[in-house]
Amino acid sequence: MPAAPCAACCSTTSPRAPTSRALPPPGSCASNRRPPDFPPRTAIVTRSLLSLLLPAALALAACREAPAPAAAPPTPVLQGTQFRYPPGHPQLAQLGVVAAAPAKTLTVELPARLVWNEDRTQRIYPAFAGRVVRIATDVGQPVKPGTVLAQLASPDFGVAQADTAKAGVDERLAQKTLARQRELFEAGVIARKDLEQAEADAARTQAEVQRTAARTRLYGAAAGGGVDQRLALVAGIPGLVVERNLTPGQELRPDQMGPGVPPLFVVSDPTSLWVVIDARESEAGTLKPGAHFELVVPTLPGQKFEGQVIAAADFIDASTRTIKVRGLIANPERKLKAEMLATARIERTPGAGVVVPAQAVTLSGTRHSVMVEVQPGVFEQREVVLGWQGPTEALVSRGLEAGEKVVTDNLLMLMRQYRIALDDARPSDPSKMGADGAATDKAAAAR
Repeated sequence: MPAAPCAACCSTTSPRAPTSRALPPPGSCASNRRPPDFPPRTAIVTRSLLSLLLPAALALAACREAPAPAAAPPTPVLQGTQFRYPPGHPQLAQLGVVAAAPAKTLTVELPARLVWNEDRTQRIYPAFAGRVVRIATDVGQPVKPGTVLAQLASPDFGVAQADTAKAGVDERLAQKTLARQRELFEAGVIARKDLEQAEADAARTQAEVQRTAARTRLYGAAAGGGVDQRLALVAGIPGLVVERNLTPGQELRPDQMGPGVPPLFVVSDPTSLWVVIDARESEAGTLKPGAHFELVVPTLPGQKFEGQVIAAADFIDASTRTIKVRGLIANPERKLKAEMLATARIERTPGAGVVVPAQAVTLSGTRHSVMVEVQPGVFEQREVVLGWQGPTEALVSRGLEAGEKVVTDNLLMLMRQYRIALDDARPSDPSKMGADGAATDKAAAAR
């Protein structure tokens, strides 16, 4: 039977409780009831079960078995000297092979550099110290022999001009003395030896005039020009001013000129250039004077120039191990410039053998070898003898036949796997095995 409601708290006629809830009096029915905002007992149980089941579910999902990895491809095996790949091995698609071709005419490419034709080039240095007072020409201007390039104010050249003037004065005095001595000799006043002395003095002064005049003319002074201390730098050959290394007012001294110092002017004929070719020792017999070559410049794609060898050195450069070969090439349109880098191509007729790409040949010590594909997926290492090797092609004179296929792409990967297989197949040294066994027995006995 339900208990009767308490009059103190369950009366229906009691006024509405205020917003702030007051504690019920002790012993009343309200003190025994659960507050309305407290969670029910069933909710607490549900939450506890979820907190226990969720980790278990996560652990079960983590313990679920992962998918099995894909099977690795079979490993290549070594049978005798042959390295065999299983059919369909993925690495076979990475190995590029090329068939050896019969040896015909080979195109040899050699590094080259264009320079001025020294037979048509003049480098001008000052003969005396002085200061630049006038520059008459600049780079790119054509000149003829005798064209004034610049003028210097040179006291040292003034001394040379003064010597020429004094020599002229002495020569005129000697000629007058000689004429007077002849008159006196004809009158019988002087002896013959005095006349001969006067003739000798006149000859010496005349020689001195010729010497001093030739010296001043050599350095650009006009005959009878007097002493003005103006030294002219003149061109001695026809051509073009291709270099200028002086400025107005610059002080110049001959002791500052020489090897390693740029000249004041360089006059050259750019319609003819030299080609300096760095030839290998094996090309010494091909690049002889008179041989023709083809010049290719990277900055002028699609254009080829014909040249001819005019000289070859008789020694090998110790630093580069190459032979300097000089060629001559015509440049009428002046497309080629000095100091351009180029490639010289020559045609060479090899001896017997086959031609393979240079990347197919490996070097171990002093021995060359190739990897030959004897059957699809089957390779073997073969030692060969090279007759010639260039940057792109190699001539195999012995060890390979025409039509045989050699590996060119990913050759290092194949060689590495082949050597690992060789090391694994090589038997161990019995002496070392015995020593190791003896050491193991002694250690066991000691224990």
